[in-house]
Amino acid sequence: MASPQHAATLAPSPPAASPVPHGLGRMALYVLLGFSAGLPFYMFSTVLAARLTDHGVALTIIGFFAWVQLLPTFKFLWAPLLDRYDIPGFARFWGKRRGWIMLSQLGIFASMLAMTLTASDASLALTALFAVLLAFWTTTLEVAADAWRIELAPTEAEQGPIAAANLWGYRTAMVAAGSGALLIADAPGLGWSGAYLAIAIAAFVPFPILAAMRPDPAHGGGRWPALATGLLASAAILGVSTLATGVIGWALLSGAAAIGVGPQTDVKTFVIVVAMLPFVAMAFALPRIRRAGPNDPLRTSVAIGPYVDFFWRYGAMAIVLMAFVSIYRMGDVLALNLSKPMILGLGYTKTEIGRADGLVALAASIIGVGLGGWMVTRWRSPVTLAIGAVFAAIGNFGFVWLAHQPRDELLLYVATAADQFGNGMAGAVFVVYLSMLVNPRYPGAQYAFLSGFAFLLARLLSGAGGQIVEQLDAAGYNGFDLFFLASGVLSLAAIAFLPVLARIKPREDDRP
Repeated sequence: MASPQHAATLAPSPPAASPVPHGLGRMALYVLLGFSAGLPFYMFSTVLAARLTDHGVALTIIGFFAWVQLLPTFKFLWAPLLDRYDIPGFARFWGKRRGWIMLSQLGIFASMLAMTLTASDASLALTALFAVLLAFWTTTLEVAADAWRIELAPTEAEQGPIAAANLWGYRTAMVAAGSGALLIADAPGLGWSGAYLAIAIAAFVPFPILAAMRPDPAHGGGRWPALATGLLASAAILGVSTLATGVIGWALLSGAAAIGVGPQTDVKTFVIVVAMLPFVAMAFALPRIRRAGPNDPLRTSVAIGPYVDFFWRYGAMAIVLMAFVSIYRMGDVLALNLSKPMILGLGYTKTEIGRADGLVALAASIIGVGLGGWMVTRWRSPVTLAIGAVFAAIGNFGFVWLAHQPRDELLLYVATAADQFGNGMAGAVFVVYLSMLVNPRYPGAQYAFLSGFAFLLARLLSGAGGQIVEQLDAAGYNGFDLFFLASGVLSLAAIAFLPVLARIKPREDDRP
């Protein structure tokens, strides 16, 4: 997307050395980076679903908005750019990784400001445009931060603490954004505009902190000229990306309308077919990939080389790994988009939900993440993954339990705590597991591919979730009950893969 000198010209640059200290300094940095990425996430997912519900948008349409969350699953398409290219100005002083992080934070702030100005949702097309941009820049920040994390902590023992620190920051910010936005939205005179503006300002706080950090040892130049150049280049990049997103979105919506796809279209079959395509493509490509030598264009390509490398190293077991990562967090993702509409439907207010998403969810999430980070330093990954899956399932079953209890804010706290504890624990062990699958030669691209693919099937199904619930209700069933029961069972289904995963070993790299 950018070069060291001109935004319109791309040129490769070598990896930057890290100025980050070991120990507590490194963990503090990743609490900050996790906080930067976690604040905006709820604003285009759970909080947006509550906002649309508040404005009377149909449940099926709210379900379709969950497909905004599909964007992070395709981050592998632009992740190689973050490994190879620099952001003008920012990289000159702060280096490659921080340069991309700073650009992403500017994109996050601009997108949330736009969502503030369109908070009435009078035009759902505009709401979708700015939600997609917010998802894109949030994802780009995560790609850059994850690549830097893998470079800083290449072993499993080092990854446990730094991954836990990152998730502490991330989940703290998610809870703060979720509860804070709902409490502000329910306050007289503030509403959803006030909520999005407040979170936009909070999300921008890490930018000046990063800008004040010491320079990257591998780069030179003055701080202020680098900052000025970086801001100008960022403005140009943000403008072009907004225009491109608008054009692409208009083309997709027009194409869907032309073939008769609309809110009443049954999308479940389409979703299942699309979800199976990656597995079919991998099966056909594997024989050719496994025969590729060290200088084969497939493996040396900038665009696809990092991904070919993963399948070259793991062979047929790569398909098993991809199936496992597709299922492991599925229950959490399915619950994410529809949990707030369900709870609002039970009669709880935004303020009550905000209180539950505040200290209760934060404490439960921090404890879950901490235990997950501790477990990966003590036990083998099959054990920790199994424990995480069980607690994630319990969190989803908690929503079914809540729906059949008298309306009581204390019970809402119990269900919220169970959900956040399970999500935090499963998330911590999963991040470390994915990180250990990555070839250090391609940290940004491969982690982006794995973590993105991990949520592809879940987010495809999540987009059809509202339609599924409505159809179950129409058939005489309790749609929400069956939906959350199924999501919990899917979390448990991942355990069946663990005996096979324990025996998978990657092929040794044949390149120097």
